[in-house]
Amino acid sequence: MRAPLFLISLALSSAACFDGAEYAEKAGVGETATASANAPTGEDCAAEPYSSEEETDRYQFAYSWPSEVAGEPELAAVLRTKADAMLAELRGEADEDWNSAAGQEWTPRQHSASEEWKVVADLPGYLSLSGHLATYSGGAHGMYGLQSLVWDREAAVAMKGIELFNSPVALEQALGKRLCDSLNAEREERRGMKVEEGSEDMFDKCPGLDEANVLVGSANGRTFDRITVYFGPYVAGAYAEGDYELDFPVTASVIDAVKPEHAGAFSVNR
Repeated sequence: MRAPLFLISLALSSAACFDGAEYAEKAGVGETATASANAPTGEDCAAEPYSSEEETDRYQFAYSWPSEVAGEPELAAVLRTKADAMLAELRGEADEDWNSAAGQEWTPRQHSASEEWKVVADLPGYLSLSGHLATYSGGAHGMYGLQSLVWDREAAVAMKGIELFNSPVALEQALGKRLCDSLNAEREERRGMKVEEGSEDMFDKCPGLDEANVLVGSANGRTFDRITVYFGPYVAGAYAEGDYELDFPVTASVIDAVKPEHAGAFSVNR
Protein backbone atom coordinates (compact mmCIF):
# COMPACT_ATOMS: atom_id res chain seq x y z
CA MET A 1 0.00 0.00 0.00
CA ARG A 2 1.45 3.33 -1.03
CA ALA A 3 1.70 6.38 1.19
CA PRO A 4 -0.85 9.09 0.30
CA LEU A 5 0.00 11.72 -2.28
CA PHE A 6 -1.08 15.25 -1.31
CA LEU A 7 -0.94 17.91 -3.98
CA ILE A 8 1.54 20.63 -3.11
CA SER A 9 -1.17 23.30 -3.17
CA LEU A 10 -2.63 21.93 0.07
CA ALA A 11 0.69 22.31 1.84
CA LEU A 12 1.04 25.87 0.55
CA SER A 13 -2.44 26.79 1.70
CA SER A 14 -1.87 25.32 5.13
CA ALA A 15 1.45 27.09 5.52
CA ALA A 16 -0.03 30.43 4.49
CA CYS A 17 -3.12 30.42 6.72
CA PHE A 18 -2.60 27.64 9.24
CA ASP A 19 0.06 25.40 10.73
CA GLY A 20 1.61 23.49 7.84
CA ALA A 21 3.15 20.90 10.19
CA GLU A 22 -0.35 19.77 11.13
CA TYR A 23 -1.06 18.73 7.54
CA ALA A 24 2.35 17.20 7.03
CA GLU A 25 1.45 14.90 9.92
CA LYS A 26 -1.87 14.06 8.35
CA ALA A 27 -0.08 12.78 5.26
CA GLY A 28 0.72 9.65 7.24
CA VAL A 29 -2.63 7.94 6.64
CA GLY A 30 -2.20 4.54 5.04
CA GLU A 31 -4.35 5.03 1.94
CA THR A 32 -3.60 6.35 -1.51
CA ALA A 33 -5.03 9.86 -1.41
CA THR A 34 -5.17 13.09 -3.32
CA ALA A 35 -5.96 16.51 -1.91
CA SER A 36 -6.09 20.01 -3.31
CA ALA A 37 -6.73 23.50 -1.99
CA ASN A 38 -6.62 27.10 -3.05
CA ALA A 39 -3.22 28.39 -2.12
CA PRO A 40 -3.20 32.02 -1.01
CA THR A 41 0.11 33.30 0.30
CA GLY A 42 1.22 36.08 2.62
CA GLU A 43 -1.09 39.09 2.76
CA ASP A 44 -3.37 37.58 0.10
CA CYS A 45 -4.41 34.86 2.56
CA ALA A 46 -7.03 37.05 4.24
CA ALA A 47 -8.67 37.89 0.92
CA GLU A 48 -8.82 34.47 -0.77
CA PRO A 49 -11.50 31.79 -0.52
CA TYR A 50 -10.42 28.41 0.84
CA SER A 51 -11.18 24.93 -0.45
CA SER A 52 -9.72 21.51 0.19
CA GLU A 53 -10.38 18.03 -1.14
CA GLU A 54 -9.17 14.59 -0.16
CA GLU A 55 -10.03 11.26 -1.73
CA THR A 56 -9.10 7.63 -1.10
CA ASP A 57 -10.67 4.34 -2.19
CA ARG A 58 -12.67 4.52 1.02
CA TYR A 59 -13.87 8.11 1.15
CA GLN A 60 -14.15 11.47 -0.60
CA PHE A 61 -14.03 14.73 1.34
CA ALA A 62 -14.43 18.41 0.38
CA TYR A 63 -14.69 21.58 2.45
CA SER A 64 -14.70 25.25 1.49
CA TRP A 65 -15.45 28.77 2.67
CA PRO A 66 -15.51 32.18 0.94
CA SER A 67 -13.03 35.06 1.12
CA GLU A 68 -15.21 36.86 3.66
CA VAL A 69 -14.43 34.08 6.13
CA ALA A 70 -10.73 34.15 5.29
CA GLY A 71 -10.77 37.81 6.31
CA GLU A 72 -11.82 36.75 9.83
CA PRO A 73 -8.94 34.54 11.12
CA GLU A 74 -10.78 33.50 14.29
CA LEU A 75 -13.83 32.46 12.30
CA ALA A 76 -11.63 30.58 9.82
CA ALA A 77 -10.18 28.70 12.80
CA VAL A 78 -13.70 27.74 13.92
CA LEU A 79 -14.50 26.32 10.48
CA ARG A 80 -11.11 24.59 10.34
CA THR A 81 -12.06 22.77 13.56
CA LYS A 82 -15.41 21.78 12.05
CA ALA A 83 -13.69 20.53 8.89
CA ASP A 84 -11.19 18.47 10.89
CA ALA A 85 -13.99 16.91 12.95
CA MET A 86 -15.99 16.08 9.81
CA LEU A 87 -12.98 14.48 8.16
CA ALA A 88 -12.12 12.44 11.26
CA GLU A 89 -15.70 11.14 11.50
CA LEU A 90 -15.74 10.30 7.79
CA ARG A 91 -12.47 8.38 8.01
CA GLY A 92 -13.63 6.50 11.10
CA GLU A 93 -16.94 5.41 9.58
CA ALA A 94 -15.33 4.40 6.29
CA ASP A 95 -12.61 2.41 8.06
CA GLU A 96 -15.25 0.66 10.15
CA ASP A 97 -17.10 -0.42 6.99
CA TRP A 98 -13.94 -1.64 5.28
CA ASN A 99 -12.68 -3.48 8.36
CA SER A 100 -16.01 -5.27 8.81
CA ALA A 101 -15.89 -6.33 5.14
CA ALA A 102 -12.39 -7.87 5.45
CA GLY A 103 -12.44 -11.43 4.15
CA GLN A 104 -15.96 -11.04 2.79
CA GLU A 105 -17.05 -11.25 -0.85
CA TRP A 106 -18.20 -7.64 -1.02
CA THR A 107 -16.54 -4.24 -0.99
CA PRO A 108 -18.19 -1.28 0.75
CA ARG A 109 -19.17 1.73 -1.29
CA GLN A 110 -17.05 4.84 -1.08
CA HIS A 111 -18.23 7.19 1.66
CA SER A 112 -18.36 10.95 1.17
CA ALA A 113 -18.82 14.18 3.10
CA SER A 114 -18.70 17.78 1.94
CA GLU A 115 -19.65 21.23 3.15
CA GLU A 116 -19.59 24.53 1.27
CA TRP A 117 -20.05 27.72 3.27
CA LYS A 118 -21.66 30.69 1.52
CA VAL A 119 -22.37 34.27 2.59
CA VAL A 120 -25.98 35.05 3.44
CA ALA A 121 -25.35 38.58 4.74
CA ASP A 122 -22.22 40.64 5.41
CA LEU A 123 -23.05 43.42 7.87
CA PRO A 124 -20.74 45.81 9.75
CA GLY A 125 -21.00 43.79 12.98
CA TYR A 126 -22.02 40.35 11.74
CA LEU A 127 -21.27 37.80 9.03
CA SER A 128 -24.13 35.38 8.35
CA LEU A 129 -23.29 32.11 6.58
CA SER A 130 -25.07 29.04 5.24
CA GLY A 131 -23.31 25.68 5.21
CA HIS A 132 -24.41 23.38 2.39
CA LEU A 133 -23.82 19.85 3.64
CA ALA A 134 -23.90 16.49 1.83
CA THR A 135 -22.99 13.02 3.13
CA TYR A 136 -23.13 9.43 1.89
CA SER A 137 -22.32 6.32 3.93
CA GLY A 138 -23.20 3.49 1.58
CA GLY A 139 -26.98 3.32 1.96
CA ALA A 140 -29.82 3.71 -0.52
CA HIS A 141 -29.22 7.44 -0.81
CA GLY A 142 -27.16 10.20 0.68
CA MET A 143 -28.26 12.98 3.00
CA TYR A 144 -27.98 16.72 2.62
CA GLY A 145 -28.91 19.82 4.55
CA LEU A 146 -28.27 23.43 5.36
CA GLN A 147 -26.57 24.78 8.46
CA SER A 148 -26.57 28.30 9.83
CA LEU A 149 -23.64 30.15 11.38
CA VAL A 150 -23.47 33.79 12.42
CA TRP A 151 -20.16 35.43 13.35
CA ASP A 152 -20.43 38.28 15.87
CA ARG A 153 -17.44 40.39 14.90
CA GLU A 154 -17.30 42.46 18.08
CA ALA A 155 -17.59 39.52 20.47
CA ALA A 156 -15.60 37.20 18.16
CA VAL A 157 -18.20 34.48 18.74
CA ALA A 158 -19.76 32.02 16.29
CA MET A 159 -23.35 30.96 16.86
CA LYS A 160 -26.28 29.35 15.11
CA GLY A 161 -28.83 31.73 13.63
CA ILE A 162 -31.46 30.65 16.14
CA GLU A 163 -29.14 31.66 18.98
CA LEU A 164 -29.70 35.32 18.10
CA PHE A 165 -33.22 34.83 19.45
CA ASN A 166 -34.47 34.28 22.98
CA SER A 167 -35.47 30.72 22.08
CA PRO A 168 -36.85 28.68 19.17
CA VAL A 169 -40.29 28.93 20.78
CA ALA A 170 -40.03 32.74 21.02
CA LEU A 171 -39.33 33.03 17.28
CA GLU A 172 -42.01 30.47 16.49
CA GLN A 173 -44.56 32.54 18.39
CA ALA A 174 -43.37 35.72 16.64
CA LEU A 175 -43.91 34.15 13.22
CA GLY A 176 -47.28 32.84 14.34
CA LYS A 177 -49.62 31.28 11.81
CA ARG A 178 -47.43 32.38 8.91
CA LEU A 179 -44.96 29.57 9.59
CA CYS A 180 -47.40 26.68 9.20
CA ASP A 181 -49.40 28.39 6.46
CA SER A 182 -46.27 28.91 4.35
CA LEU A 183 -45.09 25.34 4.92
CA ASN A 184 -48.47 23.83 4.04
CA ALA A 185 -48.77 25.95 0.90
CA GLU A 186 -45.41 24.58 -0.24
CA ARG A 187 -46.39 21.03 0.71
CA GLU A 188 -49.62 21.24 -1.24
CA GLU A 189 -47.85 22.53 -4.33
CA ARG A 190 -45.41 19.61 -4.27
CA ARG A 191 -47.93 16.93 -3.33
CA GLY A 192 -50.77 18.13 -5.53
CA MET A 193 -53.24 17.73 -2.68
CA LYS A 194 -54.44 19.68 0.34
CA VAL A 195 -52.91 19.09 3.79
CA GLU A 196 -55.76 17.95 6.02
CA GLU A 197 -56.27 20.15 9.06
CA GLY A 198 -55.78 18.14 12.26
CA SER A 199 -54.06 15.26 10.43
CA GLU A 200 -52.01 12.96 12.66
CA ASP A 201 -49.60 12.09 9.85
CA MET A 202 -46.13 13.14 10.97
CA PHE A 203 -45.47 14.81 7.61
CA ASP A 204 -48.67 16.84 7.83
CA LYS A 205 -47.86 18.34 11.20
CA CYS A 206 -46.00 21.62 11.56
CA PRO A 207 -42.51 21.00 13.00
CA GLY A 208 -41.16 23.29 15.69
CA LEU A 209 -38.18 25.55 15.09
CA ASP A 210 -36.10 23.28 17.32
CA GLU A 211 -36.13 20.96 14.26
CA ALA A 212 -35.16 23.74 11.83
CA ASN A 213 -32.14 25.79 10.92
CA VAL A 214 -32.73 29.53 10.89
CA LEU A 215 -30.72 31.79 8.58
CA VAL A 216 -30.66 35.55 8.97
CA GLY A 217 -30.31 37.69 5.85
CA SER A 218 -30.36 41.31 4.73
CA ALA A 219 -31.92 43.11 1.79
CA ASN A 220 -30.49 46.50 2.77
CA GLY A 221 -26.90 45.46 3.58
CA ARG A 222 -27.01 47.21 6.97
CA THR A 223 -29.29 45.15 9.21
CA PHE A 224 -30.94 41.74 9.33
CA ASP A 225 -34.39 42.26 7.84
CA ARG A 226 -35.30 38.79 6.60
CA ILE A 227 -35.06 35.24 7.90
CA THR A 228 -35.19 31.81 6.30
CA VAL A 229 -36.53 28.76 8.11
CA TYR A 230 -35.00 25.57 6.74
CA PHE A 231 -36.46 22.10 7.28
CA GLY A 232 -34.22 19.31 5.99
CA PRO A 233 -35.25 15.96 4.47
CA TYR A 234 -37.57 13.86 6.68
CA VAL A 235 -38.43 16.83 8.91
CA ALA A 236 -41.46 18.31 7.13
CA GLY A 237 -41.98 15.67 4.46
CA ALA A 238 -40.77 12.40 2.98
CA TYR A 239 -37.27 12.23 1.48
CA ALA A 240 -38.73 12.38 -2.04
CA GLU A 241 -40.30 15.77 -1.25
CA GLY A 242 -36.91 17.28 -0.57
CA ASP A 243 -36.14 20.06 1.87
CA TYR A 244 -38.15 23.20 2.60
CA GLU A 245 -36.83 26.77 2.67
CA LEU A 246 -39.37 29.32 3.89
CA ASP A 247 -38.59 33.05 3.71
CA PHE A 248 -40.09 35.66 6.02
CA PRO A 249 -39.60 39.41 6.41
CA VAL A 250 -38.49 40.65 9.82
CA THR A 251 -41.43 42.28 11.62
CA ALA A 252 -41.74 44.08 14.95
CA SER A 253 -42.85 40.82 16.58
CA VAL A 254 -39.75 39.05 15.26
CA ILE A 255 -37.52 41.79 16.69
CA ASP A 256 -39.25 41.34 20.05
CA ALA A 257 -38.04 37.74 20.00
CA VAL A 258 -34.38 38.74 19.47
CA LYS A 259 -31.99 38.74 22.42
CA PRO A 260 -31.38 42.30 23.64
CA GLU A 261 -27.66 42.22 22.83
CA HIS A 262 -28.43 41.50 19.15
CA ALA A 263 -31.63 43.52 18.69
CA GLY A 264 -29.75 46.51 17.25
CA ALA A 265 -28.67 44.37 14.29
CA PHE A 266 -32.30 43.87 13.17
CA SER A 267 -34.80 46.15 11.48
CA VAL A 268 -38.32 45.78 10.14
CA ASN A 269 -38.39 44.83 6.47
CA ARG A 270 -40.09 47.66 4.55
